Amino acid sequence: MRDIFTAEHEDFRSTVRTFFEKEVAPNNEQWDKDGIVPRELWLKAGELGLLCFDVPEEFGGAGIDDFRFNVIVSEEQARCGANGPGFSVHSDIIVPYLSHIANDEQKARWLPGCVTGETITAIAMTEPGAGSDLQGIRTTAVDKGDHYVLNGSKTFISNGINADLVIVVARTDAAAGHLGFSLLVVERGMEGFERGRNLEKIGLHAQDTAELSFTDVVVPKENLLGEEGQGFIYLMQNLPQERLIIAAQAAAACNYIVDLCLDYAKTREAFGKPIGKFQHNRFLIAEMATEAKIMQVFVDDCLRKHLDGKLDSVDASMAKYSATELQNKLVNQGVQLHGGYGYMMEYPIARAYLDSRISTIYGGTTEIQKEIIGRSLGI
Repeated sequence: MRDIFTAEHEDFRSTVRTFFEKEVAPNNEQWDKDGIVPRELWLKAGELGLLCFDVPEEFGGAGIDDFRFNVIVSEEQARCGANGPGFSVHSDIIVPYLSHIANDEQKARWLPGCVTGETITAIAMTEPGAGSDLQGIRTTAVDKGDHYVLNGSKTFISNGINADLVIVVARTDAAAGHLGFSLLVVERGMEGFERGRNLEKIGLHAQDTAELSFTDVVVPKENLLGEEGQGFIYLMQNLPQERLIIAAQAAAACNYIVDLCLDYAKTREAFGKPIGKFQHNRFLIAEMATEAKIMQVFVDDCLRKHLDGKLDSVDASMAKYSATELQNKLVNQGVQLHGGYGYMMEYPIARAYLDSRISTIYGGTTEIQKEIIGRSLGI
């Protein structure tokens, strides 16, 4: 038990755990082959109230402004080794833009479906020539009076195939620098909006990740999210929460990896005894368990700050960088501990190895996090 959670949270955790054990874990292998999770799973999650907790009741949500519930969903997803459901991208990263920035008409139009799982969301920032450097974005939205004409392409878009709403970061004023970006909501079926291939990745096989293209897409002014020219500022405001949830997922993955290694060390025998009885392996797992626990304490402290509205970008970057790097370190050690079996896809540690690698890249690379931290130190 971690004291950051109450009995109410733990009751909710039981519901979430049952959902993942029953609806997700048995299907992981098939969804890996399919490269996508069926939309029916989103509807089941919505029916159980596992999506978009902070959406106000008037728009179909629970109206619970408590990020611990979001963290619990991510932790339980990590616990069952599920890489496919893009619930966190939807609930923790994208829908908050709608909840905090959209006007009442937009909220009434979009949020109810987000809560039920009927409407799946994505955010399109990264381009073939622009990743961490948002200033390199070339997608443009030209003001035509009552609408914008959107042109450009995006890549590495999580939930890209399933998405019904895509928040597109576009340049509306080429001369305004960071104040020249706006957020436009593109809806499924808009003419000129097309999805490319479902990208083939080395891990996260069941999570649909797509290329998106926009060719003379007519986006009505009613789909401008917030104010024109404020897109970059909105993105910066949401980054601490985005990086916190990635850190929480990584910390949960660290605990999952330790559990896999502990179970293997107790059951796998060599030279007539469990391999955990060898001092090297016992010490290795002791180190892994200690590092995972220390990381959990730090991430929980950041979560407390976030609940109090005090999590800044520096602590969020520290959490994201350190937790994801530890995740990769531990899973690498876990594969080595498993020996040849660690290289076999039938063993969960191999799957965890492939799925972990992206964590130090998405949401801002480790190098970007270090740059933010370093600048805060005056260097």
